[in-house]
Amino acid sequence: MYMYRKASDYLKQWKDSKYRKPLLIQGARQVGKTYTILGFGRECYENVAYFNFETNTSLAATFNENISPSYLLPILAHISGQTITKGHTLIVLDEIQLCERAVTSLKYFCEEAPEYHVIAAGSLLGVAVHREKYAFPVGKVDRYTMYSMDMEEFLLGLGERELVERIHSSYLDHHPLPQALHETALNRYRQYLAVGGMPEAVSHFVDTQDYIQVRHVLDTIQMDYLDDMSKYQENANEIKKTRLTYGTIAVQLSKKNTRFQYKIIKTGARAAEYENAIEWLISAGLLFRIYRAEQITKPLQNYKDIDDFKIYLSDMGLLAAQKDIRAEDILFMEEELTDFKGGMTENYVCTQLVRAGFRPYFWKNDKGTKEVAFVIPLKGKLIPVEVKSSEHVSALSLNEYVGLFKPPYSIRISERNFGFENNIKSVPLYAVFCI
Repeated sequence: MYMYRKASDYLKQWKDSKYRKPLLIQGARQVGKTYTILGFGRECYENVAYFNFETNTSLAATFNENISPSYLLPILAHISGQTITKGHTLIVLDEIQLCERAVTSLKYFCEEAPEYHVIAAGSLLGVAVHREKYAFPVGKVDRYTMYSMDMEEFLLGLGERELVERIHSSYLDHHPLPQALHETALNRYRQYLAVGGMPEAVSHFVDTQDYIQVRHVLDTIQMDYLDDMSKYQENANEIKKTRLTYGTIAVQLSKKNTRFQYKIIKTGARAAEYENAIEWLISAGLLFRIYRAEQITKPLQNYKDIDDFKIYLSDMGLLAAQKDIRAEDILFMEEELTDFKGGMTENYVCTQLVRAGFRPYFWKNDKGTKEVAFVIPLKGKLIPVEVKSSEHVSALSLNEYVGLFKPPYSIRISERNFGFENNIKSVPLYAVFCI
């Protein structure tokens, strides 16, 4: 089954750019990096020379001998059984995190053989490549981060192209969708909360509509992630801390105050003990961290409170699996989910904003009594984004923010249909990808 990925559009732009450098694609395991690269290669090149450092363990020896392109290219052609031609062959170096010397070789492909098209892909690049022996090719590679499928890719995977087009149109002109389409889209949104965007999970859902099979896929991916925590960390104590931290994210999001609390990991836990675990999980692409902005002034990064942050899981299906929430409970939003619904909805919005390229922050007033879930830079302005898990909305926090900072308009994400009223742009939960 073919699944459209937005990364394919980026890859085509990269291929045609006169400033093209070797491309390094990173992202968590099983988000679809290899599938997307190979599909792009088959569509846009005469042939693909594919190399995998995980399945071909002797490959690293070739790079350890010599990383000059003039030395490597004939050998790689021999290994792959492919003729490697300038501009017509895509060279793919997969699981490159397993060979630091291969990462360094990208520098020389950039400097000595820029006419060759090279894409390297790796999971856990942020934690696996320690750069202890070899220099990272700073400034010599293009970089792109892939995530699991966003809501738009999910809808397209389900064959909802016309619905996607109607959603984009309604977002631009603020006209509500017809109620029947609005309900259909909300139902698809709830399905996305249960399935998430991991391509294998989405593929199983499209083929079978069986949430039990989907959950089995997600549980397997979670186990693979736990195995990686052992594989790429040598200290047994750090492995334990990383696993503990990862396993408590759903609990953190169940609290009324979703600010990250170390005591939820373990009684008496302190930042100094667990900050390495958090950094590892973020570098591995498994978590997103959102800081509180102490001042609503550009650039927000200059005003982040490093001690006040929230943590979100990078995929909604994995979040549902971690908390062992039944798909039926999500589809019908059972009362048992009341405590978790707000945090789950925030997590979803965060994943969509990050996939769209934003680096969100959140805002709280000085008393800590009012909070706006996200603040994002949009067309040169700082826009507050209020998040509600249902149709019932109150604007106390947003009103205080607007009174203090006078944004040109605000965005409210909820189950309500599209609209624009009281200077608030209403965006349904299923349409966050439009922002």
